[in-house]
Amino acid sequence: MRLPVYLDNNATTRVDERVVQAMLPYFTEKYGNAASRQHEYGWSAEGAVEAARARIASLIGASPTEIVFTSGATESINLGIKGIAESLEGKGNHVITAVTEHKAVLDTIDNLERHGFRVTRLPVEDDGRVDPRDVEEAITGQTIIVSIMTANNEIGTIAPIAEIGRICRARGIAFHTDATQAVGKIPIAVQSMFVDLMSFSAHKMYGPKGIGALYVRSSRPALRLVPQMDGGGHERGLRSGTLNVPAIVGFGSAAEIAMREMTADAEHTGRLRDQLVTMLMTELPGITVNGHPSQRLPNNASITFGGVDADRLMMGMKDLALSTGSACSSATPSPSHVLQAIGLNHEEVRGTLRFGVGRFTTGEEVTYAAGRIVETVMKMRVPQNYSKTEKV
Repeated sequence: MRLPVYLDNNATTRVDERVVQAMLPYFTEKYGNAASRQHEYGWSAEGAVEAARARIASLIGASPTEIVFTSGATESINLGIKGIAESLEGKGNHVITAVTEHKAVLDTIDNLERHGFRVTRLPVEDDGRVDPRDVEEAITGQTIIVSIMTANNEIGTIAPIAEIGRICRARGIAFHTDATQAVGKIPIAVQSMFVDLMSFSAHKMYGPKGIGALYVRSSRPALRLVPQMDGGGHERGLRSGTLNVPAIVGFGSAAEIAMREMTADAEHTGRLRDQLVTMLMTELPGITVNGHPSQRLPNNASITFGGVDADRLMMGMKDLALSTGSACSSATPSPSHVLQAIGLNHEEVRGTLRFGVGRFTTGEEVTYAAGRIVETVMKMRVPQNYSKTEKV
């Protein structure tokens, strides 16, 4: 067993070896620019890009022409939200989101607010879910965008996206969802979910970092975005810049593998996640599991350890790779806004760890990790009477 044991798959995943092999020729043999349409190298690169686009589209039930490549989910979010806001500004200036969104969404919408848009930030229930009725009640005649994430990156709760999407579609409001944690892990079908814009990336689903996609609905009616980057007009004018062909090929390969193996992956990660939670709750009093008990990602567990500081706990277990929350906001560390939004107090927030098992996690690793956690928590705790409870 390799140490440290990696249990941070919600931050990023190991690239699948099959994905690596698919990418390699596009570094040294088929290294053409996909926009060079005058020779074989360019044609080969363009063909590889379009094949990957088709695979990614299939994974979410979209048309290949509805997939726009970006550098990652953060860029996709910026392009989707800002692009549609600027396009629809003549129709209204009201945006609806939730307080538990990823920082990429919250900061993008904060930017819109600074530029004159009005924003409603909805609360969530204590399991992290947004109530569709709250979305409907928040809509006004000026509402042009709703952005609610598909699955939360910290607690794994899956939102009622289809219900929210149906409300938005009926009112003619653009619906964006950040599906970064969900695509490749749970079934996604943009048509039946009534999604207009969807952001996601490769590195959460065993693909390479630095490549993402934005789904843009192309019919009934087609959406028009204002580009956020000027240049050569790549990606149908929505995202200028030379395409990262090797990464796009890897993204397509990861999507193809996810199509075939998603059910098996979910069963594997769900079983190991439940094994970890059961072992910890059996051996440790005073811990709680955050998020929805059933509407949750199969690989995620957010656990609060009473009487323990999570940062100190991690420092005492350098043979485990864990996190206290989102890696995407670690440059500006602050108490988790997600955990605060579901009702945890300051001490509980500081005592919470996020566990993310993955395709390559083994039962041996989970058993080892659980043992190390139990051992370390018991050493760190000041003796108290802890009760075994689970927050659901």
